[in-house]
Amino acid sequence: MSVHKYTDKVMDHFRNPRNVGEIEDADGIGKVGNPVCGDLMWIYIKVGKNDKGEEIIDDIKFKTFGCGSAVSTSSMITEMAKGMTLDEAYKITRSDVADELDGLPPIKMHCSNLAADALQAAIDNYRTGATPEVEIVTSCQLDTRIVLGLTEFLGKGVYKQIDDINEFKDKRILVVDTGDKSLELAIELTSITGRVILVTSAKSIPGTVELRKKLKVSEVKILQESELIEIKGELDEVEKVVIHDYDEDENYELFVDTVIILD
Repeated sequence: MSVHKYTDKVMDHFRNPRNVGEIEDADGIGKVGNPVCGDLMWIYIKVGKNDKGEEIIDDIKFKTFGCGSAVSTSSMITEMAKGMTLDEAYKITRSDVADELDGLPPIKMHCSNLAADALQAAIDNYRTGATPEVEIVTSCQLDTRIVLGLTEFLGKGVYKQIDDINEFKDKRILVVDTGDKSLELAIELTSITGRVILVTSAKSIPGTVELRKKLKVSEVKILQESELIEIKGELDEVEKVVIHDYDEDENYELFVDTVIILD
């Protein structure tokens, strides 16, 4: 899929969104916002029971302020979740929503596909009384940035895909936030090394509600409001990286053995 091309399903849900509106006596409300790109979503759920006595989503509605992808993903998830048990609905992921829409443009996948997070927030609000308002932060890097040294060390300490994490046992690893898969990888890498650093342009912990929870209790060191700008080394081996800190507006170096920038 090209950077900006939308599928027929995305366009259909954008032009004819399903289940738009509010449920005045909603049992659960989820409100999710992304301050970087400005998308804002509300999900309202009414809970009932099926023949087995399981709690199900009896009714669901949404309101969205955002781009076409934000509207389409909100509309699609209401169709997917209606009639599901709460446990089933809670497991719906951003990828599930995108798949049902036959895909989303890459630049929209992480910035605008927040509907699953809003649904989880609504279910949490119903089950535990948790605050319905959740701020989801993604890096939202819409432009491909130039990283000095990336081409030079590609395959020699810099990797865009990982087949076996055990190759990096006890390495000092820098993972660049390129979306949920990179965050999941960073967490997974802590099982084979105690030195995993995540660099993200986000102002707080990035990712879905569930990933944020996992990152908070993980051993991943997170560098927020930061960007990788250069990779350095000698003899075909990565030795260190240069990081720009947006908050302090300064550059500094970190010694690492491996840099991972997932496609």
